[in-house]
Amino acid sequence: MGRFGIDDVEDLSGVTLLPQDREELLNNQTEATFCFARSGGWATAVVMSFVRHNGDFWFTTTNERVQATALAVDPRVTVSVSSLGTGTAGRQCLITRGIAKVYSDRETLDEMLLVIASRLQPADPALFVKLLDSPKRVVIRVIPITVGSSHDSRRMPGDGRGGEKKA
Repeated sequence: MGRFGIDDVEDLSGVTLLPQDREELLNNQTEATFCFARSGGWATAVVMSFVRHNGDFWFTTTNERVQATALAVDPRVTVSVSSLGTGTAGRQCLITRGIAKVYSDRETLDEMLLVIASRLQPADPALFVKLLDSPKRVVIRVIPITVGSSHDSRRMPGDGRGGEKKA
């Protein structure tokens, strides 16, 4: 076995995201891969915008889309967030496993559509709420259970692309 990050990248256990870096990633990113099981047991995923509110992940969709209907059968999900597109140095990812719940009640929709719109369209959240607030609209709350894995290339020699660690 060679030198980690210089000769090989076999064992990545030492380059997980530190807690403060997890928070930074989740504060900088608004897009995640939402993974769930379809009927028949096949894993599938969709890329969705998200916000974090009171420690939970929140998404919005319509009640007819597969990501909403599948949760009635199996609420276990995985949310994968990467630093791609954030402008953050290096490459980070955070894989969180959780339990999802779909809400369609007016009180939750009113609250969460405004939270989502305020994060994703801060210049005019009311306009975005108006666009989102359709008859079939639901919000999905993912309550995190555990971090499945994480990665931070900045903690590797050569930023994980080979070479000596920068001083």
